[in-house]
Amino acid sequence: MSKRTAGAGLVAVFVAVTTAVVALGPTSADAAVGGSGPYPADYETAGTLPNHTIYRPQNLPAERLPVFVWGNGGCSGNGLDQQNFLREIASHGFLAIANGAPGGSGSTNSTMLTASIDWAVAENSRTGSKYYGKIDTSKIAVAGFSCGGLEAYAVSNDSRVTTTAIFSSGLLNDADDYQLRRLTKPIAYFIGGPSDIAYGNAIDDWNKLPAGLPAFMGNLNVGHGGTYGQTNGGEFGRVAVLYLKWRLKGDTTAGTNFVGSNCGLCRTQWQVQQKNLTLDGTPPSDPPSSSAPPNQTGQLRGLGSNRCLDVSGQSQSDGALVQIWDCHGNANQRWTATSSNQLTVYGTKCLDASSTATGTRVQIWSCHGGANQQWRLNADGTVTGVQSGLCLDVTGGGTANGTAVVLWGCNGGSNQRWTRS
Repeated sequence: MSKRTAGAGLVAVFVAVTTAVVALGPTSADAAVGGSGPYPADYETAGTLPNHTIYRPQNLPAERLPVFVWGNGGCSGNGLDQQNFLREIASHGFLAIANGAPGGSGSTNSTMLTASIDWAVAENSRTGSKYYGKIDTSKIAVAGFSCGGLEAYAVSNDSRVTTTAIFSSGLLNDADDYQLRRLTKPIAYFIGGPSDIAYGNAIDDWNKLPAGLPAFMGNLNVGHGGTYGQTNGGEFGRVAVLYLKWRLKGDTTAGTNFVGSNCGLCRTQWQVQQKNLTLDGTPPSDPPSSSAPPNQTGQLRGLGSNRCLDVSGQSQSDGALVQIWDCHGNANQRWTATSSNQLTVYGTKCLDASSTATGTRVQIWSCHGGANQQWRLNADGTVTGVQSGLCLDVTGGGTANGTAVVLWGCNGGSNQRWTRS
């Protein structure tokens, strides 16, 4: 079932908590000048990019600069709020652009991240610009902390984006889950552990990511405030630089910190989860995305209930609802996983979801090949809808005959796991 906290309340907390963290953080005078990288960095502004703060190496290196655009905690209009963190990133040969002017006020929005990307692309091609030919516009990361992470999600489907990074954030409402379903580029989460107010939302998002999407999650038990205000951005700054070196500069040595059971962050103070990760970015060969070969027919037995996925009343009519029932092997419990990702019953009817909303009852309908009739049988026993990204769920964790089967946010519970027989 969904673990999502009420949206309006949590967004207010995101703003309040991150604003408090900023207020207590180091002042500009406390910042580690230049960062720890080989290219001492500072910030500037540009008249052609108002209400933004641009962090860059003081002396532009010969190598082109990948782009990192950033949404501040609390969606703050002060582009210096995470300055230690951003200066650290820039010092390793990146162009980091934060929403908000230096010392600015008010709130930002996701369109400002798009404006940062637009500006970097334009400056790279503008004759006379000090950035002319100096920016690698084929390597762009969009990221943000807390409320800024929501801004990052909103523009993560921009075709120019190479990767998304979410820091102590997560979508606030199930209605926004379409932003997860449209993800096609690698994503990383850096969260402050169970005491982070965004932890539950981040985990909920993690469980709903599209199958096959390369994804990393690291939890460091520091709470919602992270380490951005520490010298060079602290541990979050160190790990962010490693991730960007890997994803935006192709540094596979940096990538070993994130990939594999013996990754550099594994068995450290970071709690690590991984999905579909390879060092060179090539998708794993033939990942185990299905628990059964196509075109095999059998029953789907619920792990929590020990009862089978069943068409109510053995009906063959379009719209007949699906439930759990004692396993008996009759035709209304015999499901075929096809090569086109359908689950068919009676030969001509498909498991079907009439909408993508959480709680939607699943039914059968004449097969037509639509995305709402396509399903992924995952190696962990969950069954996810291709269109919705949600899991087949026995409502309320019920075990009684006749309990409804619905779409719900994937959480790994036994009421969402199925075995074939």
